[in-house]
Amino acid sequence: MKKKIVFLFVILSLALAACGRAAAPTMVEGVPNEEPRGYDEALGGGDSYPAHAPMPTTVTYDPLKVDTGAATTLQERMVIMNADLTIVIADPQAKMEEIAALAESLGGFVVSTNMYQASLYDGGTAPEGYISIRIPAEKLESALGQIKADVVEVRNETRSGQDVTAEYVDLKSRLTALEAARDQLQAIMDAATKTEDVLNVFSQLQYYNEQIEITKGQMKYYEEASSYSLINVSLVAEETVKPLEIGPWTPKGAAQDAYKALVNFLRGFVEFIIWLFVLVLPILIVVFGPIALVIWLIIRGVKRSKMKKQAKQ
Repeated sequence: MKKKIVFLFVILSLALAACGRAAAPTMVEGVPNEEPRGYDEALGGGDSYPAHAPMPTTVTYDPLKVDTGAATTLQERMVIMNADLTIVIADPQAKMEEIAALAESLGGFVVSTNMYQASLYDGGTAPEGYISIRIPAEKLESALGQIKADVVEVRNETRSGQDVTAEYVDLKSRLTALEAARDQLQAIMDAATKTEDVLNVFSQLQYYNEQIEITKGQMKYYEEASSYSLINVSLVAEETVKPLEIGPWTPKGAAQDAYKALVNFLRGFVEFIIWLFVLVLPILIVVFGPIALVIWLIIRGVKRSKMKKQAKQ
């Protein structure tokens, strides 16, 4: 008898537990599961929106809340490498053409070029220039070695690197969130029946599509900047640089310096004479000529008056 009572008690307990599980609402992340509501009901309106359509949601994105720590470890490091060179070369024009050809041969391209005439200390001119190229990042060392080959002097060489891995991962996470929001809004608009609802969702879609394109553009910039290194080369003509010579004194060098000094002196003296007779003297005559004439007339009048007085005496 006791065994039957125990058996019935166990069966009754299991039945009550099963009924409790069937009656309890399911939970998703702590929120009870509910029947989907219509679009207008969610907005506080009527029930014109189909009951089976997804509920409208306001999707917001906060870049400060994106966890990029784990993603950064999986993302390959993205480093933007740049180099700046100042080289002294015998023929800057030819060297510029050589660097442009080098960039194309390495799979890169020329960003900008500039040629101009630099003044020399003896009054002459010499061509100098500036060129910027982009080459594949893995060929940076090779490109710099070929650029510095056969130059008179490397005056300056600077390299800089910028790690943009975290920024790129952040943009990738932002793009994922924006695309998810866009897809949800697109589904809502496809199922909407009222014109007002369609227009409201469409305006939000335009905003998210614009943000997606901006984010893709920033990501593309980082991808290209890290894939292609920038090299800026300043080309200085050899004539503008007086090399430092350490050694015994030679009459030839002293004679050349003396000759250049004499030419500069004679040129300056002739220019002074030209300026004096062409500009300075005419100005002096025009400005001080009338004053001198008045003074001379006064002095002459005074002398005549004195001579008349002496004649009367």
